Amino acid sequence: MSVLGGGTRPSFVLPKAAAFLAALVAFGVLVAGCGSGEGVANGATVAAYVEAPLCVGAKEELGRANGAAGDIRVRAICLPSSQKARKLDLATVGANARSATENSSAVAYLEAPDQRREPFTHSILEAAQIPWLANNSGARAMAHLLKLIETAGSGSLRQQLREALNQA
Repeated sequence: MSVLGGGTRPSFVLPKAAAFLAALVAFGVLVAGCGSGEGVANGATVAAYVEAPLCVGAKEELGRANGAAGDIRVRAICLPSSQKARKLDLATVGANARSATENSSAVAYLEAPDQRREPFTHSILEAAQIPWLANNSGARAMAHLLKLIETAGSGSLRQQLREALNQA
């Protein structure tokens, strides 16, 4: 009984929470298919995360390829520079790698070779099974990535790229 003399109304909080959770899980399964899992559908868009020193060249090469590798659209996401006052900023290094892991459409991380940065980025990318491609030229790195995407078969694009880059 309630204090106002009437009966208590049934609570709908639990069913609403369950419905929300089910919708969230369904959305996660739907989104997860792009970067890993069953493969990428024709016409889908995938993302390549590109470190600042390589970004201009990578975007130019992507433009030459009309933003695609075969039937798959590719988007270059340029990352902030990890150099602050001529010193390596490890917080930015980690944040850059983590941003790639938070995007289910990410299929690769293009980086300039740097032994100081690699232990931090590679461990984060490895945990998410995102392959990396190190090159001093953004254009060459993107051209290589586009070729690998275009020749990939069915199945997980991330896994195929990892295998092609010998990171499996």
